[in-house]
Amino acid sequence: MRAPLFLLAILLAVTVMVDWYILHQSRRRCHNTLWSRLQLWSALLFDGVLLAAIIVPARSGDNDCLLWKMWLLFTFLSTFLPKAIATLFDLIASIPRLFGHKRIKAVTVAGIALAVALCAAMWWGALVNRYRIQIREVDIEIPDLPASFDGFRIVQFSDLHTGTFGNDTSFVSRLTDEINAIHADAIVFTGDIVNRMSAEFEPHAGVMSRLSAPAGVYAILGNHDYGDYMTWDTPDDKKKNMELLYSLFRKTGMRLLLNETIWLRNGNDSIALIGVENIGDPPFPVYGSLAKAYPTPSDSATKILLTHNPAHWVDSISGHPEINIPLTLSGHTHAMQVEVAGYSPAVFRYRTWGGLYADDDDTHRLYVNIGAGTVGYPMRIGATPEITVLTLRRAPEKQ
Repeated sequence: MRAPLFLLAILLAVTVMVDWYILHQSRRRCHNTLWSRLQLWSALLFDGVLLAAIIVPARSGDNDCLLWKMWLLFTFLSTFLPKAIATLFDLIASIPRLFGHKRIKAVTVAGIALAVALCAAMWWGALVNRYRIQIREVDIEIPDLPASFDGFRIVQFSDLHTGTFGNDTSFVSRLTDEINAIHADAIVFTGDIVNRMSAEFEPHAGVMSRLSAPAGVYAILGNHDYGDYMTWDTPDDKKKNMELLYSLFRKTGMRLLLNETIWLRNGNDSIALIGVENIGDPPFPVYGSLAKAYPTPSDSATKILLTHNPAHWVDSISGHPEINIPLTLSGHTHAMQVEVAGYSPAVFRYRTWGGLYADDDDTHRLYVNIGAGTVGYPMRIGATPEITVLTLRRAPEKQ
């Protein structure tokens, strides 16, 4: 929701050109003037929607204000993108006319079909698919894992962005129930509980207090949790925002790890659960410190690191043999909320965008959870809300 105003202005200019093209072609090709009238009035309507979205502030106002902006932009994009695709196909279909031949009608029809399918997919992703929780089970082999932790199960969920749900707690309640039904040994949340301000979490904190696991429920913060996406009147207001967030986490019973380590114990054995604050690539501020959370990462203890942005693993863990952290759990990417047949546009932004990764010598592994909520646009095409069940396994000794 941080798109600069001039980019939105460019978007408005482009949509006016697309609408003009469609209006011109409908008047030229259709004998019935109904289609051109529909195009004219619908274009004016959706251009008005975009103007309204531009006017609604993104970095000030309450959460209802942000939700209005989000849905206005989504409504506009769900019509603009299909129209742009149909226009592109029609322009391609018209290329033969430059050489005295007829337009290839089949290409135009294909473009219209694809445009309709995209519009349907976007609204299906907004109204249905973003609520279709998927549970993914992954076995993680760890060398020298303490014997009593062989088979230990950790549930990971991430990027809930509760503000996108407003005061409606039904999805968060169902997510909580599905997590509890797994009966895992421990539960971890890997950041981004809100969009802009801590007050978004208030309606949902009581619901999430039902989360329970024998070895505990733990959480870290993500880039959205620090109030950096909000314009505050004073630094003290931002400080109070953080104090509210800490108190809400305490209300849930989740242990918030702020550059600190908890030891998970099972019988006589223990493993370190390290939680760092957000460490990410620009423009996200760095709040985290692995050195503060665990000063001796090269020691022989079995360690699991919780860090919101997988860029931290890419930059500072992977390929560093002096760091003995065999498993890192992250979120942040959402798979850009679009994943079809295992492919996501997130691959152009993130080296590690979803699923299990390992470095070249297979000594450091990363699991990226693609999140449960949405941000920016209230839609998931594929990329369904994820609950991950990670089962720790003791790796067989190398011969």
